[in-house]
Amino acid sequence: MKLDKDEQALLQSLESGEWKSIDNLESEIEQHRLAAKNTLKKDQRINIRLSANDLELLKTNAVELGLPYQTLVSSVLHQYVSGSLIQKSVR
Repeated sequence: MKLDKDEQALLQSLESGEWKSIDNLESEIEQHRLAAKNTLKKDQRINIRLSANDLELLKTNAVELGLPYQTLVSSVLHQYVSGSLIQKSVR
């Protein structure tokens, strides 16, 4: 099997014993499953006006990421409101 550089690094990490199992695996899985479900639940709709250029750039970025553009917009907004979106410094 041919592995790329990242896959080789992961395999080396696993084989060298860097990965450790956790004691409460089922609880941890359920906690992450619930968080994912709540994050992905879309029960509200908004309407927004964007410039044609911004929308085109959003669609282009979404295609490059393999996502529908609405999913990309939702993800970016979620990252912003949750404080995990990192702003590029302007010079």
